[in-house]
Amino acid sequence: MKLILILTVVLLSACSSTSSPSTPPPLAVSHLADRGFYQVDTSHYSVAQNERVRFLVLHYTALDDAESLDVLAHGAAASVHYLVNTTPPIEGSKPVVLGLVPEDKRAWHAGVSDWSGRTNINDTSIGIEIVNPGYTDAADGSRRFYPFPDAQIDLVTRLAKDIVARYQIEPFNVLAHSDISPLRKSDPGPLFPWHDLYKEGIGAWPDEATVTKYLDGRAPTALASVRVIQTALNTYGYQIPQTGILDKETKAVISKFQMHFRAADIRGEPDVETEAIARALVEKYRTPSS
Repeated sequence: MKLILILTVVLLSACSSTSSPSTPPPLAVSHLADRGFYQVDTSHYSVAQNERVRFLVLHYTALDDAESLDVLAHGAAASVHYLVNTTPPIEGSKPVVLGLVPEDKRAWHAGVSDWSGRTNINDTSIGIEIVNPGYTDAADGSRRFYPFPDAQIDLVTRLAKDIVARYQIEPFNVLAHSDISPLRKSDPGPLFPWHDLYKEGIGAWPDEATVTKYLDGRAPTALASVRVIQTALNTYGYQIPQTGILDKETKAVISKFQMHFRAADIRGEPDVETEAIARALVEKYRTPSS
């Protein structure tokens, strides 16, 4: 009888220490996020994910400081994550940028847009608006763009470098508004110092030796194959016809590409230097590593 009692106690003890298959183990308190009416268990971390922010888009406002803030902060048609004044104020020895939309919210800065086959760039981008008059057109048909003050570019550089690092934005996804909307937009224009930003680790730029390789002894101003340029620009990310014909749309896209990477001549001519730069960018950033 005594032996039976001992066995019964042992069996009951074993049953009480074994969790039922339908009962989950207790959760570590540190893995619980309280949402008010429910809690979320964050103890399981999926590896199949990346940053929602994929692009950084730079603009100019074509307005002065006061008008830019009024339109972007109080208007119903456009918004942006950050606004950089003509002369940024200094607080505690550091320049101040205006944060108008939190980075985890969607700002309305890109509009109808396309890059590398992705549309609605607002959904996956952070936008920086830079106060700048844009351009004025003269009676002779010439267009004058306005430069950016050094202090303003210094703040843009600090801000862009931080955003690129935090979201691991690829160099070819640091873009001008004119890159993603080449038929509608010209900002931030040919005077924006893309090469200076590149030297700070922001955005893309072709290697000079590779450009020389693709020039292949040809005169830089000679006309090149429209089809070759169209193919290279499309591979790099631009939405451009693939017809081999220098139509109005193709010329506009070439011009916006030149604004970004060859600002000395932005007429949209399909010249050899433009082809060489485009192919050098494709080789550097869009050719899979072997």
